[in-house]
Amino acid sequence: MADTALPTHGPRGPKPKRALSRTNIIVYGTLIVVSLYYLLPLWVMVMTSLKGMPEIRLGNIFAPPVEITFEPWARAWSGACTGINCDGLSRGFGNSVQILLPSLALSVAIASVNGYALANWKFKGSEVFFTILILGAFIPYQVMLYPMVIILRELGLYGNLWGLVLVHTVFGMPILTLLFRNYFAGMPEELFKAARVDGAGFWGIYFRIMLPMSLPIFVVAMILQVTGIWNDFLFGVIFTKPEIYPMTVQLNNIVNSVQGVKEYNVNMAATLLTGLVPLVIYFVSGKLFVRGIAAGAVKG
Repeated sequence: MADTALPTHGPRGPKPKRALSRTNIIVYGTLIVVSLYYLLPLWVMVMTSLKGMPEIRLGNIFAPPVEITFEPWARAWSGACTGINCDGLSRGFGNSVQILLPSLALSVAIASVNGYALANWKFKGSEVFFTILILGAFIPYQVMLYPMVIILRELGLYGNLWGLVLVHTVFGMPILTLLFRNYFAGMPEELFKAARVDGAGFWGIYFRIMLPMSLPIFVVAMILQVTGIWNDFLFGVIFTKPEIYPMTVQLNNIVNSVQGVKEYNVNMAATLLTGLVPLVIYFVSGKLFVRGIAAGAVKG
């Protein structure tokens, strides 16, 4: 019986990299340091918001609370005072929701149609119009404040929620239109041509073909708008009045209040409450956000 010949050559392919190589140590070490840099203030805020004032006065801001209390959160929500009003952030939260929902719906809907038209329905002067939109995305807001005040005053919208809704819709339009235009331009042109051959019109193609395929970019647009509108302070303090201040303006008034003792635990709880909405949205839709960016949101 003949001996079976054994292969003499070794395994082929690149040599596996060591898990603890110098490069990996540098990369992961840098990531850990950067993560700690950003997470440390959050840790201090959370720990401070769960402490009572006697424990805070001991001075150890990094230590966890000896006795956890949620009273600062309750006071921040419905008991903190700003002048003669002592209703905390609750009124500002309601105002912010009333500002956010119509602003988000209007800006995303209009920008998606604009982007679709610019990408698939070329018209005379479309490139000029697109260039103006691009330039509009980089104009500082401060330059436009006074003209916007005059326009809203003439329209009878200055000092109410719908005026601020209009401001957020207008200022969100350039960057959102750019995002949608680039996304729709990256879709296969054959789909558009086939729909045109089948007799579909402007709105038929938009609702039946483009819209169902555009979930990732809609998520990107909504996250950008929710973050920008919810975190806005400048427009809120200029275009509204104390009765309808959004949550960020209420937070500023609570933190900078000079009446009584400075309650750091209440201030920290109020700050965390104000940031919960965009934070939750990022956690819930983070994967879709990355998909939208990768699928064409930053394509030229």
